Amino acid sequence: MSPEIIGKLIPTVTLFFLAIIEAFGGLYFNDKRTKNDFTIEIISLAILPTLIQPSIFLIVFWIMATFFSSFDNILLDVSIWIQIIAFLIFDDMMQYWWHRFSHTNKTFWKLHRPHHVVEEMGVLVTYRNAVLYYAIMPGIWLSAILIYLGMGQVYIVYLAVKLVVILLAHSETKWDKFLYKHKIMNPIAWIIERTISTPATHFAHHGLTSEDEISNPNGNYGNLLFLWDVLFGTAKITRKYPKVFGAWNQMKEPWYVQLFFPFIKSKNPGSELHSIKTSNDYDPTLDHKKYTK
Repeated sequence: MSPEIIGKLIPTVTLFFLAIIEAFGGLYFNDKRTKNDFTIEIISLAILPTLIQPSIFLIVFWIMATFFSSFDNILLDVSIWIQIIAFLIFDDMMQYWWHRFSHTNKTFWKLHRPHHVVEEMGVLVTYRNAVLYYAIMPGIWLSAILIYLGMGQVYIVYLAVKLVVILLAHSETKWDKFLYKHKIMNPIAWIIERTISTPATHFAHHGLTSEDEISNPNGNYGNLLFLWDVLFGTAKITRKYPKVFGAWNQMKEPWYVQLFFPFIKSKNPGSELHSIKTSNDYDPTLDHKKYTK
């Protein structure tokens, strides 16, 4: 079995394993996750690895081969550690800033909004984003360049590890709970929760409002590394999990509007997806108290 197949198989198996555990726990059999939500999640899950990422890679490879052919595999023999650092900076750190920008920019929030309007966590939440959100994500484009330069083999391992961490961070299995139960584990927990994304830190990002003193909806942006939040001042660590998730405006447009905005817009004038110019509904200055009752 080739490294490429193994690299794809590991996160795929992880996703299905976590989803099965969550399903047996009753996560997907309640009134919080609708048919519309499932449609968004399945399409997003399918379209990123089969259409968006391959298309970006093909475009980048064509551009590089056409105009920068002398750079083909030029960094193939560079230290593995340098290659890993390159992906952590140009992919993971860039995704941190892209994620953070999408929470502060009124226009780009609309592309990230599908990830937050769902009212519960779970592994299927991981890929909920508008198609355009991924299509213009800088980290994917920069990763393609690094692969062309010769870092493809390292990327296979890096991406598999990153996806497993992200899937676990969204999963209701809450693997990090065992770290907090015993004092002897505290030193290890302290290091882990400041290094990679965990359910506790990422659930806080999905929490409805910081007024519960657990959630950090405008922080905890890290994907693979939570270290970026620590370094750039957006980290909040409580070792607790919010009870209420979502965005304060719970209006849920049809799946095709959420996924393909701004190409398809909401017909509802009251929806922020009715126009590219409408205000950001995820404003931390708003009074969220009435939405948590």
